[in-house]
Amino acid sequence: MPEGDTVFRTARRLNDALAGAVVTRFELRVPQLATADLRGQTVHDVVARGKHLLHRIGEFTLHTHLKMEGEWHVYRRGERWRNAAFKARAVIGATAPDGTEWETVGFDLAEIKLVPTSAEDDLVGYLGPDPLSPEWDPDEAARRLAADSRAVHVAIQDQRNIAGFGNEYANEILFVRGVLPTTPADRTDAASLVDLGARMIRANRDRSGRTFTGDSRPGQSTWVYRREGRPCRRCGTLIRGGSLGADPTKERIVFWCPRCQTDPD
Repeated sequence: MPEGDTVFRTARRLNDALAGAVVTRFELRVPQLATADLRGQTVHDVVARGKHLLHRIGEFTLHTHLKMEGEWHVYRRGERWRNAAFKARAVIGATAPDGTEWETVGFDLAEIKLVPTSAEDDLVGYLGPDPLSPEWDPDEAARRLAADSRAVHVAIQDQRNIAGFGNEYANEILFVRGVLPTTPADRTDAASLVDLGARMIRANRDRSGRTFTGDSRPGQSTWVYRREGRPCRRCGTLIRGGSLGADPTKERIVFWCPRCQTDPD
């Protein structure tokens, strides 16, 4: 599932190939941007902001969001794509300063926008602090989380509070801290949740496989996520499952141990 760590690695891989390169092919396969053409422009960098990807090319920023199924691939020009061509929503070909010819392809992208870089904040300015950003501000992240009266499982995933945490992180953070997912965020130790989450996502940032337990073997990497009906790794109590969301259209699956995770009251 693409969360902040996945998007960070994607941005780094794209930046390694494209930074400083001159665009030779530029195709956005969505009707509203089909005529956009940045050929001849230089790619300044590719960066992540939470779950958002930003290609800064010439005076423009290409904004994409992976959502649940999106992904970017990096190829040497002429290499066969590892996904079906009809799923491609963006194609950027470029020649690097050392002469290497790259082709990067975005498949199943949920959002694609092209704006002047000066207007970048119109797209991502609302995001909360990002634990993988050099500008990470844990105090501000804790302040935002502590001011949210919704269920903490919902509040942690609100990108306006903290950018980058998705459902898997929310479930695992709350288990490790022993917090029931339905607890209002403003009744939790927000600073400790923020600190733990930042340490988790930074530890996973450079791993090829995400793990929360320290064990990356299949089926061993999570404490509670997708483990409904299985014994808690700490106490043996069966893990429970359900759903929570800001409203019925935004519900996410939630997992918890009824013994290890409690309401503060």
